[in-house]
Amino acid sequence: MSMLTPPGMGGKYRIKGNKYPRMRRPRRRGRLVVLVASSAAVLGMGGWGMWQLVGVFTGGGTKVSAVGSGTDCAPETKASPSPSAKPLPEPRAITVNVLNATTRSGLAKKTADELKKRGFKIGDVGNATKQYDKKVKGPGMLLGPASALDTSLPVLGTQLPGAERRTEAARKGVAVDLVIGDGFKELAKKPDADRALTKMARPQPAPSSKKGC
Repeated sequence: MSMLTPPGMGGKYRIKGNKYPRMRRPRRRGRLVVLVASSAAVLGMGGWGMWQLVGVFTGGGTKVSAVGSGTDCAPETKASPSPSAKPLPEPRAITVNVLNATTRSGLAKKTADELKKRGFKIGDVGNATKQYDKKVKGPGMLLGPASALDTSLPVLGTQLPGAERRTEAARKGVAVDLVIGDGFKELAKKPDADRALTKMARPQPAPSSKKGC
């Protein structure tokens, strides 16, 4: 055994030259890999948690439903068709009595002629009855049977906006009255009346709330 051979080496190693071998413990690569992987996992979980917290406080991210709500879909508003209503009659199907409740002469005939041009049927033309004569302060009053409240009266009302509408339970027949009042100036312009009629015939759908994803 050489004198340069360290004790306990059993002659297994022989030292050549003037340098001693460096004695190191074997590297434990497996433990190092596990530590690196664990650190990466911890960092990843921490980053994900931080992202969730930022989403909660800023309102961002995916909306999560409350526990027990039974759904994870946000409410959505959609337009649904309005309930079916009774169809409105056309002007040619409405008979109108034009009555003058003012002290101005000629209003009933002039108004009746204009309504006839617009397609309405004309019934009686003359002065208003004592019940309404000189007692209508607005532009006019529309009178009819109870069945005309949502049919004939609204259609006739497009020709004289602002006119009061009344029904008479004991009234017979289907004709309606247009009683000219002190505030009357003229009927609505025909283009405006036509637009009002079109809008009534095609009502907008009513909005309704519906849950969707």
